[in-house]
Amino acid sequence: MPTILYIEDTENNRILVERKLRRSGYEVLTAEDATVGLALAARQKPDLILMDMGLPGVDGWEATRRLKADPELKHVPIVALTAHAMPGDEQRSLDAGCDDYDTKPFDFDRLMWKIQRLLTKGSSPIIDN
Repeated sequence: MPTILYIEDTENNRILVERKLRRSGYEVLTAEDATVGLALAARQKPDLILMDMGLPGVDGWEATRRLKADPELKHVPIVALTAHAMPGDEQRSLDAGCDDYDTKPFDFDRLMWKIQRLLTKGSSPIIDN
């Protein structure tokens, strides 16, 4: 069973996504900020990470850069799952190292498709909003 780490500072979002992912057959780890998320990723080596970009403290862009700089984690696909939907935000996320991008509120079926594609194809970019 693949493991997904969801780094998100809004508790209701964490609960909603965790429940839906578990019902879809995934093991789910959650973190309320990037510091906790980076430590969990290093310890647990998830198969995929969902990253909120607007995190307090260390934001999602910096957390993604750190994950992609880690030789043990650089292969882990990261999906930016964010409310940052202005022109340039998608490219900023990809430039930081995200493998895909989706905006909140998100369509769960589309998100599941992206997750499945990334887990079966590795970290090839799948940009199709």
